[in-house]
Amino acid sequence: MSPKFIKLSSLFVATLLASNVFAQQPAGEIKDTETVHTEASAREAISSAQVALPASVTGAAVYLGALSAAPAGTGKRVPVVVFMHGSSGLALKAIGEWQQWLAGIGIASIAPNSFALPKRLTYKSPIDKAVYEKIHALRLSEVTLAARALPDLPWSDASRTVLAGTSEGAVPVARYTGTEFLGRILMAWSCEDNYFVQNHKTALADDKPVLNIISSVDPFFSATNSWIGNPSAQGHCAVALKNNKQASVLLIPGAPHTLMNLPQARAAAEAFLRDLLKP
Repeated sequence: MSPKFIKLSSLFVATLLASNVFAQQPAGEIKDTETVHTEASAREAISSAQVALPASVTGAAVYLGALSAAPAGTGKRVPVVVFMHGSSGLALKAIGEWQQWLAGIGIASIAPNSFALPKRLTYKSPIDKAVYEKIHALRLSEVTLAARALPDLPWSDASRTVLAGTSEGAVPVARYTGTEFLGRILMAWSCEDNYFVQNHKTALADDKPVLNIISSVDPFFSATNSWIGNPSAQGHCAVALKNNKQASVLLIPGAPHTLMNLPQARAAAEAFLRDLLKP
């Protein structure tokens, strides 16, 4: 039997094109290979972590820089945000700006340096999910490193801590099963199955506060991404957080992927942190 051919109307083809049915997935890219910290790089991930210390800690101006070069300080202990950077690392200017802002409201922060690992694997999305999962495991190990370091930091009040992250760095925030943090902030991550994970594996406790901030048109995790890999993706964490009565989702219309310093994002984060940490 000869195959049957269907002639599509030009209007139908145009509709399909507009809905990204024929959209092609871009070519991904991987550089370098390492995805597991050595003993040396694990130490360096913390010693070269970017910290911001409030004036009440330094006795002078806000300090922003490496933990290894931080001033001795006044001995005052303050609440701390552990911040997990995205795939661009600490070179992203927005992270330092956000940390300085936190210090301005009396909250210290520490952002472990994932790129302390020599030849750390980097990528341009999309790549194979198995490779993403190796990166997610690396980042999850860095949360553990930071959590262990907190009690020994002279300015850290380890009883008042929050775990936060953006994009790649928000995945371990969602997956971390430790209980020492009072709450979590996830920015630019949707807690959903998609091209970025084999399974989202969200492990956020239902009895602890969570704040999810993401753009309504996030280029990676919203439905505007034609290769998101999940036709029913909502583009935010509401489904994963459905049983958490202390969770909030802030969906910012038209915002970029990096949105932590937008007025709406800062206002929501400040209210969340002041309520939890009482700086």
